[in-house]
Amino acid sequence: MFLENTVNHKEQFGWIEVICGSMFSGKTEELIRRLKRAQFAKQKVEIFKPSVDIRYNEDMVVSHDANEIRSTPVPAAANIPILADGCEVVGIDEAQFFDDEIVRVCNDLANKGIRVIVAGLDMDFKGNPFGPMPNLMATAEYVTKVHAICTRTGNLAQFSYRKSQNDALVLLGETEEYEPLSRAAYYKAMHNEKANNTNINKTDNTDLNF
Repeated sequence: MFLENTVNHKEQFGWIEVICGSMFSGKTEELIRRLKRAQFAKQKVEIFKPSVDIRYNEDMVVSHDANEIRSTPVPAAANIPILADGCEVVGIDEAQFFDDEIVRVCNDLANKGIRVIVAGLDMDFKGNPFGPMPNLMATAEYVTKVHAICTRTGNLAQFSYRKSQNDALVLLGETEEYEPLSRAAYYKAMHNEKANNTNINKTDNTDLNF
């Protein structure tokens, strides 16, 4: 559970909050909620996202339910410290798409007294830890894991199952490309997918014998 830090003006260090989970779990929605509260409190806030993410808007962080907040797209994590100069709160969306430098950047910002709020997928479509997210979660003061609802069982979902046959690690998409699945549904889907691929390969090999 996330408990917002009480401000101790004698301590000059900030902290890192990580919001993680599968696709359609409300990560960006929670990020936007926290950032808008900071803006309402008249704190100086800057929001960043990887420039590769242009699904909804080039200059906005947008959740799946169309909630949005203005952001600055950056090509690499190294661009963030300069643009975040003088900020009290820094938000970063889709952190899994950044290079490993994002871990050092977030910690440097926190060490300068900045509250850093990061959102991202904790696992890729294969169920493996995604990019820099494990290291961000390890060095953060607060980690909030949010869940979607499994489209096949109705249970809590923590896996992002890719419905297409594209094997690229980074594939931006929505419900036409992904669906959130529970552990049981995900591994059943992966087992069926593997079995289908095996049958296809057997068929192809049989055809080659004629």
